Amino acid sequence: MSWVEPTGVLVVQHLPHEGPYALGTALAAAGLPVRVCRTWAGDPVPGSPAGLAALVVMGGPMAAYDDSPTFPTRAAELSLLRAALDAEVPVFGVCLGAQLLAVAAGGTARPGASRQIGWGEARTAPAATADPLFAEVPERLRVLHWHDDTMDLPPGATLLASCDRYPVQAFRIGGSAWGTQFHLEVDKEAVDAFATAFREEAATAPDLQDAAPAELAALAPHRDTVFERFATLAAIRATATTTRAFFTPRAAAWEERFAVDGPRYTAAVARMQLRPGQRVLDVGCGSGRALPALRAEVGTEGVVLGADLTPAMLTAAAGKGRTGLLLADACRLPLPAGSLDGIFSAGLVDHVPDPATALREWARVTANDGVLLLFHPSGRAERAARHGRALDPDDPLAEENLRPALHTAGWELDCYEDAAHHFLARAVRRTD
Repeated sequence: MSWVEPTGVLVVQHLPHEGPYALGTALAAAGLPVRVCRTWAGDPVPGSPAGLAALVVMGGPMAAYDDSPTFPTRAAELSLLRAALDAEVPVFGVCLGAQLLAVAAGGTARPGASRQIGWGEARTAPAATADPLFAEVPERLRVLHWHDDTMDLPPGATLLASCDRYPVQAFRIGGSAWGTQFHLEVDKEAVDAFATAFREEAATAPDLQDAAPAELAALAPHRDTVFERFATLAAIRATATTTRAFFTPRAAAWEERFAVDGPRYTAAVARMQLRPGQRVLDVGCGSGRALPALRAEVGTEGVVLGADLTPAMLTAAAGKGRTGLLLADACRLPLPAGSLDGIFSAGLVDHVPDPATALREWARVTANDGVLLLFHPSGRAERAARHGRALDPDDPLAEENLRPALHTAGWELDCYEDAAHHFLARAVRRTD
């Protein structure tokens, strides 16, 4: 479910000339709007990744280990990166951004042994061959180095590239965050901008600009592949990313916040008319508020599962002793066809990207005569008023929209209640 609409990609940029360049081009080609946080101009760093499809943090001359006034946004950037990592928001950090990413994940940044500037080789690590972005990047790749700091990766990080002077040149944290010490994003405009902005440093690499056309021609195919893969991943995951970013910081207190709804969930589950020994799924289960009521209906011999897209929600559910938890997309359930007798769904249909796809998927995994119960502890009008809007005639939960959508997906609606203080729709799986 996407409670916050994806707003695109945030690029944290520390200096005017250290922009995203080829990375920005790839993001735009994937249809992802890019918003630049110009820290050098005083733009505030967001306190949360909510609404972001991806986060990019660029380079700069500051030190990732320095809290001095020369880097006033360091703490805010680290906080944003930690929140993005927790919510599995796709992240790409370049140079300083890579060092900050390592620190945010539990590693360290520190001064290097010597300054490294100019075109030079990086060697991919064995793990790069199976990496979602760096697979097919050649074992030896000439890149633009421009740094004098380095980093030590946190436990669990995956090294993707290194060189003799600086062993950490590219890495991955988890399954959705990457960092490069070298400047993979550069094109001819970037090289010229760097040379102009840092004339003294550029002078230590005399062939910097003269060699750029040949070096960039060799680098560009691999650069573009890495960034196209990152942009594609961010675009495909955008809805899931914003869902996780919304729920992750709220997960621990979610059930307590809505404790008053507990009896309503129990009453709604009873309307499913489940029998002992049956198999039932709470899809989009959150912290698992409905799972105890579902277990009471099917008994110890039955099967109760809870599926959610947000790991933090499942962690909260597990902390309450709830079992049968699946990390899964509601539209792509890891269950065999016809394996369930019932599905409970609270407040999900009108938040998935494609309600019709969700209803078809739920029908796929439900046996003939199985039941689907759609529930919300507030009626449609109550929720619309709470958010200061009128009822939407295109709302997928409006009866005139829901009934044909259910029928097309293989369900027959047999109860529809849009009351003042609850919404409930019950449907039965039909295959004929």
